[in-house]
Amino acid sequence: MNKKKTPAKRKKSSRKSKNSSDKGFLRGLPSYILWGLLALVVVVYCFFFYRTFVTPYSFRWKALYGTTVYPDGKVRGIDISHYQDEVDWDKLSNASISGTPVSFVFVKATEGTNILDENFNQNFFYARKHELIRGAYHFFSTHSPADKQARYFCKMVQLEDEDLPPVLDVETIQPYSIKQLQSEVLKWLQIVENHYGVTPILYTSYKFRTDYLSDPAFNRYYYWIAHYYVKDLEYTGKWHFWQHTDAGKVDGIKGYVDINVFNGSYKDLLNITVGQQKSKRR
Repeated sequence: MNKKKTPAKRKKSSRKSKNSSDKGFLRGLPSYILWGLLALVVVVYCFFFYRTFVTPYSFRWKALYGTTVYPDGKVRGIDISHYQDEVDWDKLSNASISGTPVSFVFVKATEGTNILDENFNQNFFYARKHELIRGAYHFFSTHSPADKQARYFCKMVQLEDEDLPPVLDVETIQPYSIKQLQSEVLKWLQIVENHYGVTPILYTSYKFRTDYLSDPAFNRYYYWIAHYYVKDLEYTGKWHFWQHTDAGKVDGIKGYVDINVFNGSYKDLLNITVGQQKSKRR
């Protein structure tokens, strides 16, 4: 019986010795090393958390860290859609941006051939009621014919003389080639111009314009450029509106909002409205 018990005791003793050695190793490390290891774990965790959850929203990081700039400009405005939820129009109509009153607001109207922004009618109505110069824009889809998109916008948006010209927002190219995209964009602009009798506004980012829509055929349209977090535009062509941040804060808007500056005086802004354009064409 003693011979049978002896090996079991040795095996148990061996396991205790190993566990004791492991614990002793951790306990034997200096405290600064333990704190260093803990800090490393936290850094690694934060890195993967940032890559997983924060990076998709990194377009706002510069604003969050105070690097959003407000370029010089006498006339400022915003653009909104249903993403801004309910707008407090009383506050917005009295709001200012960097000490300058909010003068105009672009409102998302349509997208593709059958999408009407759920807040368009409400936003468009209240913008006029609160005496802000308003405009309506269409988000261009590369998966629907441009002529059908243009007719849908014309059907859903009734512009008045005091409104800004219709806007085409172009941000994607696939599956078109550059020539195909240019042809479709021009088709939309031409149909809408013929319908309203005014020159439309073309909205793109700085890089998108230079890469895909740099053809001289687009130079006759008012240009609204998106270029964020810079004090001065790198774009050397003629422009009329500059969307300089997508993460601004303005009274009356709950979350972030795009902020724009007009390249001219308030009188210049009025001169490109629907009524003024029509009168010049007569």
